[in-house]
Amino acid sequence: MKQSRIKIFASIALAALLVSCAGLNKMKKKANDVTYTVTPEVLEAHAGKVDVTVKVKVPEKYMDKKATIELTPVLKYDGGETAFPSKTVQGESVDGNNQVISYLNGGQYTYTGSVPYNDNMKVSDLVVRIRAEKGGESMGFDDVKIAEGVIATAGLVKSKGAAVALGSDNFKRIVPESKNAEIYFMIQQAALRGTELRKEEIKALKSYISEAEAAENKEFKGVSISAYASPDGPTDLNTRLSEKRQDVTKGYVARELKRAKVEKSGEDFFNLKNTPEDWEGFKELMQASSIQDKELILRVLSMYSDPQVREREIKNMSETYKVIADDILPQLRRSKVAVNVEVIGKSDEEIEDLAASSPSDLNEEELLYAATLTDDLNEKLSVYKSVNKVFPESWRGYNNVAYILIQQDKLDEAKTALEKANSIDANNPVVHNNLGVVALRQDDMAKAEEHFGAAAGAGPELDTNLGIVSIYKGDYDAAMRYFGNSTTCNAALAKILAGKYDAALSTLNANTMEVGFKYYLKAIVGARTNDNDMVFDSLRKAVELDSSLKADAAKDKEFAKYMEDASFKAIVQ
Repeated sequence: MKQSRIKIFASIALAALLVSCAGLNKMKKKANDVTYTVTPEVLEAHAGKVDVTVKVKVPEKYMDKKATIELTPVLKYDGGETAFPSKTVQGESVDGNNQVISYLNGGQYTYTGSVPYNDNMKVSDLVVRIRAEKGGESMGFDDVKIAEGVIATAGLVKSKGAAVALGSDNFKRIVPESKNAEIYFMIQQAALRGTELRKEEIKALKSYISEAEAAENKEFKGVSISAYASPDGPTDLNTRLSEKRQDVTKGYVARELKRAKVEKSGEDFFNLKNTPEDWEGFKELMQASSIQDKELILRVLSMYSDPQVREREIKNMSETYKVIADDILPQLRRSKVAVNVEVIGKSDEEIEDLAASSPSDLNEEELLYAATLTDDLNEKLSVYKSVNKVFPESWRGYNNVAYILIQQDKLDEAKTALEKANSIDANNPVVHNNLGVVALRQDDMAKAEEHFGAAAGAGPELDTNLGIVSIYKGDYDAAMRYFGNSTTCNAALAKILAGKYDAALSTLNANTMEVGFKYYLKAIVGARTNDNDMVFDSLRKAVELDSSLKADAAKDKEFAKYMEDASFKAIVQ
């Protein structure tokens, strides 16, 4: 009896198993009746990841009422595969919380997923991997290819294109220099007084003229003389006074120049100006004074423009006017003298020689300038290291050492130099920009953005770098704004990724650098705009300049429709 019951239960279990397997086998057999619409048709990598959207349409009388299906998109490539997150749907009789697909009417659902990008995905297939379950039994279906991948054009952004900012020199070969002095006159007089000519500032002016004439690196450019009369008394008298004061001052300076054997050249050597009534000077002295009724007098100046009315109103303040006459007006009866000289700096040859033999004989600006006189990176580096020795508190020396090291791909050394520059001037935007470049080149995006955020004011280099960061983040509109009118390959790439193909082509055509990458991007524009001649002509030039691009093109899905073309094969093989 017991044995009979066991046989009955076994028979029931076997029957259930056969029913379950029959249902799953039927679904597996008709798996190709399920349709998949993939967006984009060829997968693309943006911001370091691959996104996919799959619309799945299940036909009528396909989905077993008691079955569940787990769908997993998988990117398969040489050497491995990467699975997207799974999605589960269920039949009408399944007790669960997944989306239900009707047996009688079928149904549809949309899958979205994302995975990190890796370079192996450039040549890959997107398949759907399905595992179905019913009644405790499960069954794997055959993989179904639904798309190809991955277009990785966004990954072509070149961090080497990040712009390093130089701590520029302020060297000027010709530096203007002036020596100033003032000569004061008695009221209503234009005679030069001995007490004035014996003043220390006049003595200093005379000494300056003699020393400048003796100096080999100084050249006289002229003398500026401005003569004034105080704004009291008749206008015609003040006009004559200011003119006479101008003339006697010119005569005096001319004699001193002659005594020092200065050769005057040109009629405009003396720049002469006279002011009959110096109301502006009067206003400045009043504002700086502590005279009683100062505000009232300043109000008179603002209310009246007629000099006679001004003078009358001020004189009506009898007690105040006496103070003005004693303390203010005498300071306005004067001539201002400026002897103008140009200081001629060292020649390029002198600077080069001293930078190599005796850098301490150069000032900081000259030494920084010396590095610009050669195109050899090692020579530049040597000069900037000399700046560090002679001027150890110069942030520009350490920054510019890093500027060269970054170009030489010595990123760790560059970082050390920049950290030293940052210790000298912690808020310098140029240094932060360059620290950001090092971080970007070392794939530390978070640190790069931190430094770029502190680099406001670094100049156009910062905009270039923020454009590169925007490409990495997949924000191509922002990248185009940062690049502006730049003609770099990265600027063109941003336009390609934003779908602005005409603009991208204009940028590439304006780029004067003969590098393979420029023509590779041009070939991509041709592929996206169905210009076959542009594709082939540009690829030929690209691989001629950079043979490594052959392998890249051969597996680049941008050129998928050309891969069986004889012309394409001839270029990339």
